[in-house]
Amino acid sequence: MANPGMLFVTMQPQPELPLAQFHEWYNNEHGPTRLRLPFFQNGLRYRAADGKKPQFLAVYNVTSMPLLETSMYKELRENRSAHEAATIAKVDVERHFWDLVSTKQSQQFIPSAHLTDIEAERITLFTVELKLKKVANAEAKTLKWYDDHVDMLSRVPGWLRSRILRTSSLEIGAPTSFIVLHEFANENRLGDVAKNISESTPGWVDVQTCAELKTQRVYSLFYIFGPAPRDLENLARLGGDPSSFGPGDPTNLSVTSNAVIDFTLTLSDRLAVPYRLEGNPDPKAPVIAFVNSLLTSYHMWDPFIKILKKQRPKYRILRYDFRGRGAIPFPRPATLDLLSDDLSYVMGTLRIPKLDTLIGVSMGGATTLKFALDHPDRLNKFVACDFNVASSPANTQAWKDRIAVAEGPDGMRKLAAQTVERWVHPDTLAKKPDTAKWIADMVAENNVEGFKTSCQALWNYDLTPELKESRLPGLLVVGEADGKGALVKAMEGFKDQLGKSGAKLAVVPEAGHLPMCENPEGFWKAVEGFI
Repeated sequence: MANPGMLFVTMQPQPELPLAQFHEWYNNEHGPTRLRLPFFQNGLRYRAADGKKPQFLAVYNVTSMPLLETSMYKELRENRSAHEAATIAKVDVERHFWDLVSTKQSQQFIPSAHLTDIEAERITLFTVELKLKKVANAEAKTLKWYDDHVDMLSRVPGWLRSRILRTSSLEIGAPTSFIVLHEFANENRLGDVAKNISESTPGWVDVQTCAELKTQRVYSLFYIFGPAPRDLENLARLGGDPSSFGPGDPTNLSVTSNAVIDFTLTLSDRLAVPYRLEGNPDPKAPVIAFVNSLLTSYHMWDPFIKILKKQRPKYRILRYDFRGRGAIPFPRPATLDLLSDDLSYVMGTLRIPKLDTLIGVSMGGATTLKFALDHPDRLNKFVACDFNVASSPANTQAWKDRIAVAEGPDGMRKLAAQTVERWVHPDTLAKKPDTAKWIADMVAENNVEGFKTSCQALWNYDLTPELKESRLPGLLVVGEADGKGALVKAMEGFKDQLGKSGAKLAVVPEAGHLPMCENPEGFWKAVEGFI
């Protein structure tokens, strides 16, 4: 039976611990490991707004409190990383388990985890904790006072939600206390009430006969974390290396754009997807995202991103691997709808509400266009490269033939050789053998079963009827030798159908199917005026 509640953790970093190390550890390691457990609903971090210590609070809503006694949770503390052990040794921590008693919320309430970071910024949390005395009816009288307390504060403009919680049954032998958590919009009119919340409630004198005020705090929400690390800002302040820290004032730590987060997130069907975040570490920086082609990894963008980071340092950069790159736990045929939804899920997990620019190539190009059509409110503009807006029976059969090759002896290596020969510009094979080998190695590392399901997204699809519905600025790009020039003609054929005024088509010289790999400088010239 479900027994919902809360893990409530107060923290005070010791003076010798740089705040950047404290925040990077919590945001990228400690919090996300807990959010990857199925019974943790969300994780919120608050900073004291009342000048008191401890300065920091983390709140986790838990679906069933007894699950905190399972090995799944306890092993997190028993198997700490060296980074966590070194950091938490310099933090004064108090953990409290609370069982949920009741909730009251306004019609305007939206869970903080469902808000954007900007919307949630500085939401105010008031907490009032009462410890019961050993007198008759103490619990009933205290709960009655709390009900009046909630009723009073619910009339204050800006009130969002109040929850009453009781010392959890997990804390065997602990004195019984109750705590109420009030959430208010960042603009509210509490005024002087906030300085003396409890005493302002009618019946305060009477309730003191059965309970004593233990704590009364005011906090501001400053970070919402999920199962995947995303804090580049504090990582950058540490020089981009979370394993090496030095004492001192964190304001003296230099900010660098070399911070990189390489990690894996899990889609709704339990598929593990590697991703990379890098670039501008400012959490409010515009985000540019990349969608790789079928059979490659997100590393196919490496040469181009070196140029991009130098030429457009304003961007935070997101890359991730398509489904099908690795093994799929529950195989099903991929579709462009599914691939578009995957990108939406990746963005949601990393709390990216909107992309400035999306760039995709080949199947990633088709996915980019599909995402722009499906989610125009989550994107400003897009670049779709080396793809067609519709499949053909001959194309579908070609993919089936490639599956047969992949399933044969040394199949992916044979398919890689065939693919590179088909993809690259003739001059690349002769003049840039290292580039051709690099692409072939990426293809050869693909999972066979994953490839079989993912390539089906390129069977029997047709985006042509939707092209006129496009509302976003788009740029089309193609390598001059892609399909021996056939794809240039195909993209010229549909570029004018995109949106009300069509789209420009840029042709990259000395490149085939992956111009950003074969001629990254030429690809930059094609897109620099657009991004």
